[in-house]
Amino acid sequence: MERSNQCADGQAEGQSGERPGERDRERSGVRPGADRHPTIRGVAERAGVSKSLVSLVLQGSPRVGAARRQAVLAAIEELGYRPNAAARSLAARRTHTVGVLLHDMRNPWFVEVLDGLNSLLQAHGLRMLMIDARLDRRAGQDFARTFQELRVDGIVIVGQLPDTDGLAEVAERLPTVIAGNHEPRLPRVDLVANDDERGARLATEHLLALGHRRLAHIAGQGQVGELRRRGFEAAIRSHGPSASAVVESGDGTEEGGYRAAVRLLHPSRVPGGPVTGGPAPGDPTAEPPTAERPTAVFAFNDISGVGVLSAAQELGLDVPADLSLVGYDNTYLARIRHLWLNSVNNASHEVGRRAARCLLDRMKHPDAPAGQQLVPPELEIRGSTAPPRTV
Repeated sequence: MERSNQCADGQAEGQSGERPGERDRERSGVRPGADRHPTIRGVAERAGVSKSLVSLVLQGSPRVGAARRQAVLAAIEELGYRPNAAARSLAARRTHTVGVLLHDMRNPWFVEVLDGLNSLLQAHGLRMLMIDARLDRRAGQDFARTFQELRVDGIVIVGQLPDTDGLAEVAERLPTVIAGNHEPRLPRVDLVANDDERGARLATEHLLALGHRRLAHIAGQGQVGELRRRGFEAAIRSHGPSASAVVESGDGTEEGGYRAAVRLLHPSRVPGGPVTGGPAPGDPTAEPPTAERPTAVFAFNDISGVGVLSAAQELGLDVPADLSLVGYDNTYLARIRHLWLNSVNNASHEVGRRAARCLLDRMKHPDAPAGQQLVPPELEIRGSTAPPRTV
């Protein structure tokens, strides 16, 4: 009998089997059995409106009056309600995400482009999903499939592509923009880049104006590397026969810059040859070699320039007294006080911001013709160049 009374008491307390506090949670918008997360139903009940009106407020609809909007916002704040992003994405058929593929996060240039890109995308309610092609080679090579599986709303390719085969196909389905590169040219794919050829000319003309006549360029790879080499060569040719130059290949890394600089500056090396790279060693048509090393180096980027500084130091050469040096990209490396490297400012933040603007425009007008924007460069003068030492 006593046991029966206990069960009866429990039944009365729990209201037909409900656990204590369950009714209170429902009133507050928390579903029974849930992890105490407020629901849209609870917000509607607290504000005294329908669930559909709460949805309109969340969407920013102008059809909701000020009083009801304020009541809904107050209920959201009071309950701590957070919309379910996944559910909203399914309903709107959008994920509010942008897929970003970049070449190598170790290069600080990419970080500054991403900063400009993210600042505008975030202001428009979009988040970035990034793939580093170096860290995740499989995803980088099959980025089109990866991003489509993630259901992104658009794609931004930053820098050089590891594989362009899938780009044309994905660009037919998703708004696509290329930032920091000049290729490939595809219908409905916008390009935003620095004017790399003009920037290289600025760097080379600066060295020539200081009086340097034996110059070297540590070249990079891809279309950007070709354009910067072209600007270097054009500036040399425009100066006439009094200037000589040599081009050493590099890979855009510090180690690559170091190795190229050792080949250029080591006393045992015989630099020289025409700007185009010159005949192969041992070619009888080659010009007579010269033992004079370059007095100035234009590096493909700042990272390569740091490698040049290391090589010069090991060889006992002072920068800029014995060797002038100009980098490219104007990253934070160039601004480190004990490096203080002259560098071409390629407006990386602005490249990223413009790429974001192009993507937003292409989302609205997916069939618009492809556009190309070249951001003008500027040369930042610091402490790594000087007139050549007189003998």
